[in-house]
Parts: sequence; C-alpha cells; structure tokens
Amino acid sequence: MKDTAPDIEALMHARYLAMPPGERLVIVARMFETARAMVLASFPADLSAEEVRRRLCERLYGSLAAQVYGA
Repeated sequence: MKDTAPDIEALMHARYLAMPPGERLVIVARMFETARAMVLASFPADLSAEEVRRRLCERLYGSLAAQVYGA
C-alpha cells in the first residue's frame, strides 16, 4: 500500500540519502524494534519461548520462516 504523494516520497528519499549511514542504520534498527514489540504484544501471554520465537519469525519473515521451522 502506498499512501504517500510522489513528491513527498522523493523528498524523504533524498533526506534519507543525505544522512550518514550510521544514522540510517539507527533509524532502521529502531523501526524494527518497534515492529517487533507490536508483534510480540499481539501474542497470547501463555506461549512457550519456542512458540514465541516461531510465531515472531513467521510474522516478520513470512514464507522464509518455513525454511527455519519447516512449516
């Protein structure tokens, strides 16, 4: 889904490219941690650690999770 106007998307792209690589890496890491926290919050509280790992991998990586968990 794309809901950003092309001119705004181009502006943001240029802004990200102007950042030092380390700063971009920090932004990406924070975004991933936020997404991970949101996914974890959606799981039932009574799951085993292994089930949490399996579901997290499946939710974040989709079909690639099958290669790890053989699903």
